[in-house]
Amino acid sequence: METLLRLSDNSAPSTLSEVLDSLKKEYLDPRLESKAWGDWIYLDGYNSVISIESNRGLSSSATIEHAEGEEDGELVQCIYRAFGRLGWHGVDNDGEFTL
Repeated sequence: METLLRLSDNSAPSTLSEVLDSLKKEYLDPRLESKAWGDWIYLDGYNSVISIESNRGLSSSATIEHAEGEEDGELVQCIYRAFGRLGWHGVDNDGEFTL
């Protein structure tokens, strides 16, 4: 399962540092890895990952790639709170929602 996270078109993008700091405030241990095909945020102790689009260290779109068994629960809520703190919102099969 995947959940898209993004900022509104009229919002200033978040820096990758802001995203990582916000995840740390939720007591997660994020690790950013830049690959040729994109940037990934790995969360220590979890199998779910966050694919984050960045341009010169700025981002306004990310996708949570939920691992099996991690689709619901505290991890997802922590990620939602972290991105919501930065003004992002979510998009899933049911449409847009507030984080």
